[in-house]
Amino acid sequence: MTRISFFAVFGVFTLFALTLPTVAAAQDPGDWLVRLRTIAVIPDESSTIGTIGGAATVGNEYTIELDFSYFLTKNISAELILATSKHNIGAVGTTLGDLDLGSVWLLPPTLNLQYHFSPDARINPYVVAGLNLTLFHSVNNGPTVVDMDYKTAIGFSLQAGVDMLTSEKTYVNLDIKKLFLDTTVTIDAGGAGVVTADVNINPWIFGIGIGVRF
Repeated sequence: MTRISFFAVFGVFTLFALTLPTVAAAQDPGDWLVRLRTIAVIPDESSTIGTIGGAATVGNEYTIELDFSYFLTKNISAELILATSKHNIGAVGTTLGDLDLGSVWLLPPTLNLQYHFSPDARINPYVVAGLNLTLFHSVNNGPTVVDMDYKTAIGFSLQAGVDMLTSEKTYVNLDIKKLFLDTTVTIDAGGAGVVTADVNINPWIFGIGIGVRF
């Protein structure tokens, strides 16, 4: 999903929400809101690779995301986001040519603080800031190198979205996130020696889903 197509879908869902009948929508302190989304993870990568030069590439991925929001006040909630995604990794323009560096799974649990602008309205936009801890697992080294190691990363997250009421306790949700995520990768390239790479992944995450409040 590209950014342009996401905003097109956003517009369609917003128009759909405006046609729904008005229902009670209060979000009160102590309420939980659970959302399930389909997300597109689009890395905005940059990198510095030692010794062999070139640039790292990190592939796009599509997966499922689950989040839990607990309302501290009518407008403020704490949110925990859980998802994992698999990305193909490569390097281009190195002195060894273009390299297939296999794949890695990212697990970035993220804890956010949300501000909801219109908690009693049918259409309730929000903005979010928080922290994420990214764990790298299930590394596939690919056909080129002997071994790869990814350093666990801590970064910031920004988020904006909207919950659109479809019944008293159910929602359609549209969401955009930006994770500021960088890691150091240690690559055992066999005869070429050990190479380190500083990689800024910094993905955009576009999500569409549903929510239930209880």
